[in-house]
Amino acid sequence: MTHFTDLVHPAAGTALISEWLTGTPERSHAAADAMIDQWAAAETPSALLAQHLFISTAGTGLLFYAQWTSDEDHLAWARARRLEMVNRVDTLVPGIERPGLDRTRLHRSVVHDAKRRPGVFAVTTMAADDAENAGVAAPGLLGEHIHLTTDGERAIVVTEWTDAAAQEAAVTHGLDVKQYTLHHSFRNDRAHAGSRSPRV
Repeated sequence: MTHFTDLVHPAAGTALISEWLTGTPERSHAAADAMIDQWAAAETPSALLAQHLFISTAGTGLLFYAQWTSDEDHLAWARARRLEMVNRVDTLVPGIERPGLDRTRLHRSVVHDAKRRPGVFAVTTMAADDAENAGVAAPGLLGEHIHLTTDGERAIVVTEWTDAAAQEAAVTHGLDVKQYTLHHSFRNDRAHAGSRSPRV
């Protein structure tokens, strides 16, 4: 599986993190496929630099990690196009819950092991001050990536692990941690001269 640092676009002005709650593995894959079809059919806005889609290991939801040139550029697109795109997915997979979108900036990345590939990504939200002390090495921990919300109050921490068991053995009591695998990765060729990331 791809390292998280390979997903980070160097020109990103904002990283948008959002969760869709689908309920079952079948609905998760159906929603993911529908969303991928929408991306393929629509004209990609030049301000969208990269879009990555994760599926929870429990099969109950999706996680989107989108990188845009700025929040303003994303909001302009969302006002014009987002509802149409989401409505098409909801027609195929009704009843998806969307708790909301977090606007973040990647604050800090620490790579503990760049040689081994991650088997699972874990995502948790905590107070921003707590995140600064969260980076403790553990068996199977390959890297951690702290994103701060624009208000500076919360941190969304994405960690990479060799496998789910390693993450579960190291989990801190009281934290709500969700595990994901990378399902699809897209990089906008028009916004970056590099090659398009492969679908995974």
